[in-house]
Amino acid sequence: MKVLVTGAAGFIGMHCTKRLLARGDSVVGVDNLSPYYSVQLKRDRLAQLEHPAFAFHELDIADAGSLQQVFEKHKPQAVLNLAAQAGVRYSLENPAAYVQTNLVGFANLLECCRRFPPGHLVYASSSSVYGANTELPWSESQNVDHPVSLYAATKKANELLAHTYSHLHGLNTTGLRFFTVYGPWGRPDMSAMLFANAMLQGKPIQVFNHGDMQRDFTYIDDIVEGTIRVLDKPAPYAVYNIGNHQPVALLDYIAALERALGKEAKLQMQPMQPGDVKATYADTTALQKAVGFAPSTPLATGLARFAEWFKSYPHAS
Repeated sequence: MKVLVTGAAGFIGMHCTKRLLARGDSVVGVDNLSPYYSVQLKRDRLAQLEHPAFAFHELDIADAGSLQQVFEKHKPQAVLNLAAQAGVRYSLENPAAYVQTNLVGFANLLECCRRFPPGHLVYASSSSVYGANTELPWSESQNVDHPVSLYAATKKANELLAHTYSHLHGLNTTGLRFFTVYGPWGRPDMSAMLFANAMLQGKPIQVFNHGDMQRDFTYIDDIVEGTIRVLDKPAPYAVYNIGNHQPVALLDYIAALERALGKEAKLQMQPMQPGDVKATYADTTALQKAVGFAPSTPLATGLARFAEWFKSYPHAS
């Protein structure tokens, strides 16, 4: 199968592309190598993807003309959209970046899929769409009309746009609501890398809401397995949670990372950040029913693998 992966130099994008290539698919990768975080890290991820069946195009999905040229040239049989401006907190500082990539870019992608229909479009949504819902665990049947960050609002908008194109144009689309993904080659703005960097340098880590938070930490290999299984099973329109179904208290997570790194953390307690939520917890019943899989890697196992990579990667700091 020929698969177009947008955001191929990203954390999840690189891992998914690697898995697709390993099983014999050909992959067309697209990424704009945004400087939101280390471009060196993105280039190093791309270096992991050197393969005769991998073609890479450096472009922004917000550039409609360039994106259409890629579709015209390659005519992908499946599309995995992992290109996005990520991060809840950064959306408070630079909303325009979210509008361009997550709204304009996603609309461009849908238009290309309408003109050159793939068998399936799978795209990254986010657990952030649940906003401040207090009924846990979060399930796909719950109302998600009250996002508490612009990032979350753009992800909800993606789901609505995909529904419209599915309804009007018969496009098979599936949205995946990812829950706090971590692991080797992760994003520097996520807690695993942020905390590990600070801990190894003897600097304090910022602990929001004074540590009274829970996250459904989901290991990257589980995310890849679930994503690829969904990609292989086209649906007229679907949205699934993809999380570990096991929320962990933030202070317990920090303690597990201390054990994995063999380093003690200095904690700097902070109030809750705007746009943040106290707890996330995925109900994965629908995913399990659809593809026979749900994430389950224990946190200690995942953090040990992350720590091993982190210590060996020269550009981690």
